[in-house]
Amino acid sequence: MMNQIEKLNKVLHYVKHAFVGKDEIVDLLGISLLARENLFLLGPPGTAKSAIVRLLSSCLEDGKNFEYLLTRFTEPNEIFGPFDIRKLKEGELVTNTEGMMPEASFVFFDEIFNANSAILNSLLMALNEKIFRRGKETRRLPALMFVGASNMLPEDEALQALLDRFLIRVKCDYVDPDRLEEVLLAGWRMESGGRDERPSISSGEVVALQAACREIDLSTIRPTYIDIVHSLRSTGIKVSDRRAVKLQNIIAASALVCGRTGAILSDLWVLKYIWDTEEQVEILTGIIDAVIEKEETGPAHPQALFNKVPDPEEVMKEVSFLSSRWALDGLSFEEQNVIKDKLRYVQTRCSWIRNREQKLYVQQEIDSLWQRIFQKM
Repeated sequence: MMNQIEKLNKVLHYVKHAFVGKDEIVDLLGISLLARENLFLLGPPGTAKSAIVRLLSSCLEDGKNFEYLLTRFTEPNEIFGPFDIRKLKEGELVTNTEGMMPEASFVFFDEIFNANSAILNSLLMALNEKIFRRGKETRRLPALMFVGASNMLPEDEALQALLDRFLIRVKCDYVDPDRLEEVLLAGWRMESGGRDERPSISSGEVVALQAACREIDLSTIRPTYIDIVHSLRSTGIKVSDRRAVKLQNIIAASALVCGRTGAILSDLWVLKYIWDTEEQVEILTGIIDAVIEKEETGPAHPQALFNKVPDPEEVMKEVSFLSSRWALDGLSFEEQNVIKDKLRYVQTRCSWIRNREQKLYVQQEIDSLWQRIFQKM
């Protein structure tokens, strides 16, 4: 099993080397692959969403990749395949799925929220149950994972159900301007074909790792996990019983990719990526980081350790912004709650500032804003 984990980590390292500044996304793709859960990428065009998925899927030795850009006019035949004409003449409705999504190991849907009602129900079943059903046909899908992408979050309630089928949600933004030169060099290397020898892993080995993921011992972190679920629900972040159960697969995958047989507190870092709105990102980060910083054992996943010491000036800017927002007239009850949730997160970040004088100054400003908030309540 360790050999298979090593092969997967080599694949992930190769993809991270090819795409500068995308380590977080690649690591989460690896986690989702092990857990056999779906991942959603939110970001503008040109941020390498499809390229990352394409390169990762190409490292699957015997797998088939299916990639499709959805539009409002996409028909079921374009995704699932056309009806078999020979069978149709005999009065049977049988789909010819050769080269289509029902035969793919890796599935990527770009602009997934363009999905229309003609394909929505079939997509929901495929994403949730890994089953393809059309007429009397029912077959299990070999898909190891589904990845969806869009440059915006859905507003339509029917499409919210589609987002719900993606357990992990990741923002894919442009790379930091300071790393632009690295991006240009890496892109030039890829365009010229000057890449290192590509590592690979078979779909059979991935399936074996997915089975091993279910054997990970979660007993030591389960009480903390339960507390987190209750805490998230109390802040307004929806964590249904179904999602709470499935998120255990993601936590287990973090442990497995680190070569451990049991989960530790730092494996809860994956819970930062279960947001429904962008406003929830900071709230989740504050809650989860406050838990995983207590970790004393290891080895922890690299992304769990990626919590930088906050810049006091940046924290102060956030406090000033929230203060100006609170001063506005006519704030709705929901807008007030968002400001309070963000202030709690900023307060958590403030406690990590190393310089004592700077910490005290920022804390005073936070306390002052809290007093204004309590006076208005």
